Amino acid sequence: MRRGRVRIGDMTILMQSQSPNDLEFAPRRQSFEIEDALASDWHGNGAFRTAWFNAMSMLFPLGERFFIDSVCHYLDEIDDPRLLDQVAAFRAQESTHRVQHQKYNQMLCKLRNYDLPRFEKNERERMAWAYRELPARRRLAGTVANEHLTAIMANDMLANRDVLLNADPEIVRLWEWHGIEETEHKAVAFDVFVAVGGTVAERRQALLLNTFFFFKDTLRNVCIMLQKDGKLWSIREWASGFKFLFIRPGILLRVFPAWLRFFRRNFHPWQNDNRQLIEEWEQRQVSAPLSSDAG
Repeated sequence: MRRGRVRIGDMTILMQSQSPNDLEFAPRRQSFEIEDALASDWHGNGAFRTAWFNAMSMLFPLGERFFIDSVCHYLDEIDDPRLLDQVAAFRAQESTHRVQHQKYNQMLCKLRNYDLPRFEKNERERMAWAYRELPARRRLAGTVANEHLTAIMANDMLANRDVLLNADPEIVRLWEWHGIEETEHKAVAFDVFVAVGGTVAERRQALLLNTFFFFKDTLRNVCIMLQKDGKLWSIREWASGFKFLFIRPGILLRVFPAWLRFFRRNFHPWQNDNRQLIEEWEQRQVSAPLSSDAG
């Protein structure tokens, strides 16, 4: 296949002749019937695995609003029409994700008697501090780092179907839909960051900090859920969780090499050209079409 060079800021990146950086995308308006599943341990009847995904969902509504604000702050400084179009699509996709995960979280808390404000407390306070104390480019660097985390986890989930093996099909549908759209817009915040003068040092530091807080908040939420469900001290569940994260399928170990690649000076998200995952997912929808209702 012919290859060419694409210049972004001070970086030159090898791309295929049809650059994935020119990918066109838009939000898919979906609805998901997940209420019955959320009332149970929907991931293979495993309390830890279920709580792990539910705990991540708790972070998304506030996080995605922060991501949109961080990127759109720089709209007046972007003169690339392609990038402006992608920012608009990014904003639309993240807004849709925010709505769906807010519904997910509210429904989950109602069904299982969880305290939603308790899950959001730390994240809400930290973001209020960031808006107050951090310059806009540092907030954007944090968004770039979080978009990398979601992109590499989405890639692993879509490429290795064992991540959601034996999970409820409707909730799998929601997570895969989210993962596909995260894949489509994985470079948007990064390209805006480079366009406005973001540095390698800033994004490296942001990834270290945001990785710590992402997993700290997720694990905190897992503990709250397991405690509420009377399983916090279950050796069986923690052993199952350790196996899931680090042994088989070992999702955190599998994404670690991709996490490290972010520290390369010439890193760009589309160096991992995984557009085939989008195509494969879309082909699967032909035999199981998704609802077009926004829900």
